[in-house]
Amino acid sequence: MDMITTAPPHAAKAAADQGGRDRRLLFWGCFTVLVASAFGFVFRSFLMDGWGMQFGLSKTQQGEIFGVSFWPFGISIVLFSLVIDKVGYKSAMIFAFACHCASVLLTVMATGYWMLYFGTLLFALGNGAAEAVVNPVVATMYPREKTKWLNILHAGWPAGMVLAGLLGIALIHFHVRWEIMIGCILLPVIAYGWMIMGKQFPVSERVQAGVSYLDMVREVGILGILLIVSLCVFQAGSLLNWSLAGKIAVTLGITAAAGIVVKSWGRPMFILLLLVMVLLATTELGTDSWITDLMTPEMARMGLQGGWVLIYTSLIMAVLRFYAGPIVHRFSPLGLLAVSAAVAFAGLHFLSWSTGAMILVAATVYALGKTFLWGTMLGVVAECFPRGGVLALNFTGAVGQVGVGVIGAVILGFVQDKQLDKNLVRYDAENQTALHATYLTQERRSLFGEYRVLDNARLETAPVAAKETIRDVREGAKKDALRTVSIFPVIMLLCYLGLIFWFSRRGGYKPVLLAPAESHPSSNN
Repeated sequence: MDMITTAPPHAAKAAADQGGRDRRLLFWGCFTVLVASAFGFVFRSFLMDGWGMQFGLSKTQQGEIFGVSFWPFGISIVLFSLVIDKVGYKSAMIFAFACHCASVLLTVMATGYWMLYFGTLLFALGNGAAEAVVNPVVATMYPREKTKWLNILHAGWPAGMVLAGLLGIALIHFHVRWEIMIGCILLPVIAYGWMIMGKQFPVSERVQAGVSYLDMVREVGILGILLIVSLCVFQAGSLLNWSLAGKIAVTLGITAAAGIVVKSWGRPMFILLLLVMVLLATTELGTDSWITDLMTPEMARMGLQGGWVLIYTSLIMAVLRFYAGPIVHRFSPLGLLAVSAAVAFAGLHFLSWSTGAMILVAATVYALGKTFLWGTMLGVVAECFPRGGVLALNFTGAVGQVGVGVIGAVILGFVQDKQLDKNLVRYDAENQTALHATYLTQERRSLFGEYRVLDNARLETAPVAAKETIRDVREGAKKDALRTVSIFPVIMLLCYLGLIFWFSRRGGYKPVLLAPAESHPSSNN
């Protein structure tokens, strides 16, 4: 008779405890990755004006440095999502860690525009590679509570905004050199490196279930590929001055080549969620810069810096995301998205007419509305399309990030410019002035049509009264534009209600769980 040996009970318990500790440490390492991303974003925002004076940067150059914070993120997360199951999570995290460290070093040593530009570019590439890891890792570790834990994970971004905002304000108050502020980005970078690098990463659900790579791509399908490729190509093409025909040709060429292999249009509900993600990202990310700009004059009248509003709203989001579990349980993921869209609509409308201290109340309503949008959308995708693996999950985030730059931000800017045009014409008619004909003379064309912008050179020599009037009309145009853009969360609400009805006809919303095909060890790649 063969002797069967088993581990002593205390040894098995110790191994289980160690596994639980490793999983918790891996989760908080993923959380700290988003904190590090927020540190880089906030500190660069604080320092840009100072860099402009120190290095002689024009506003256009400053805008280019800001812009390179976003589009490489989307491209990086897409490219890593295509290969991450092959190269391994750990390889992607090593790349992200190296990019973040090199970015800080290059920025601290900067002597001009190009070093600042490439320092920001490296940081964005690191952010994309890291996010290609953290979302699928957390979804894999908590397969039965994906929405809850993805919301908690994404509390890292607003938590980082709060910490970086407070630290940045303190460093500026004590006139600390800007190089030290940038160096502080290494604090969360080194922290996540220590927490993650020595740990074993789980094998993704898709791999555990034996779903092939091609089947994963088929979940996304030709339409999903067309959407993400078009966004990335239009973003890159704009930077490289490609013609519209060239952008379309490259997009269709890449999509057609992929379609020959994939031979699937993609899951209809997933394609719908991708389209909704563009509206969601515009509602959450695209309007943030407007809202901060709107609140700064009102805050200044109360003797406060506009930056405190960002800290305040970020704190609301961070705290609420930590309590996502019972809230998701109360509403269900789609129910929570519907409620959030309705509150975001109310918040945008509230902001469009609020003044004085009431603007803080309006900002609170808006923050409540946008708190659960991003993490819950990722949770719904992860729960409904686990066969799509990292590709479905990360394409959703990438569509949001790139979409807000290619489509959302352009729409927001176009609406604001058109509203300024309309409001200035009305002001001239009511007050017998000619401000519109005198100062709004620069004609431009965008993807959404023609518009006029202010001639800043002429405005600089305008009388003080004219400058003040145009400033007031411009602020009113921003508020009017917020009211116009609030249609986005209304469309989102209708889509979520439609999905709730669709699921109710099929027994209700239930996460899809994949049964493991065989036992898989943790990945050390």
